[in-house]
Amino acid sequence: MNCHLRSLYLCVEDMDRAIRFYEAFFEHPVAERDPVYSVFDIAGFRLGLFAYRVQGETHGFGSNCLPSVEVESLGMLKCKLEGKKVVFPITKIRGKWVSEFEDSESNRIELTAPIGAGEEASRGD
Repeated sequence: MNCHLRSLYLCVEDMDRAIRFYEAFFEHPVAERDPVYSVFDIAGFRLGLFAYRVQGETHGFGSNCLPSVEVESLGMLKCKLEGKKVVFPITKIRGKWVSEFEDSESNRIELTAPIGAGEEASRGD
C-alpha cells in the first residue's frame, strides 16, 4: 500500500476571520475561497478551513490532532508566535524547537524549527 498525506482541514466558526489569520500567518493568500471550505496551498500541501456550522454539523474541539508547521529558525518561530496565544512554550524536543499556539478558531497548531549552532544551551527566549 502506497499512502500519501496531501491535505487536512481545520474546523472554523468564522471563515473570514480564519482566512485573515492564516493569510497573515503563512504570508500567502488563500488559494480557494468559499463560505464552506477554503483552501491554502502550502508548498503542495492543502490546508483546508471547514465552516462546519454552515453545513449544520457539530464539532468538538480538542488537542489530539496538531497540524505541525516547520519554519527555518528559532528566530522565525519566535516571530510567528508574536501576538498568538501560546499554549506550549518553546521547548527543545529531540533536536528541534517546538511550541504550540491557538489559532483564531481555538485550534492548536504546532510550530517547529531546527536547533541552530549556539542554541543548544538555552531556549533563547
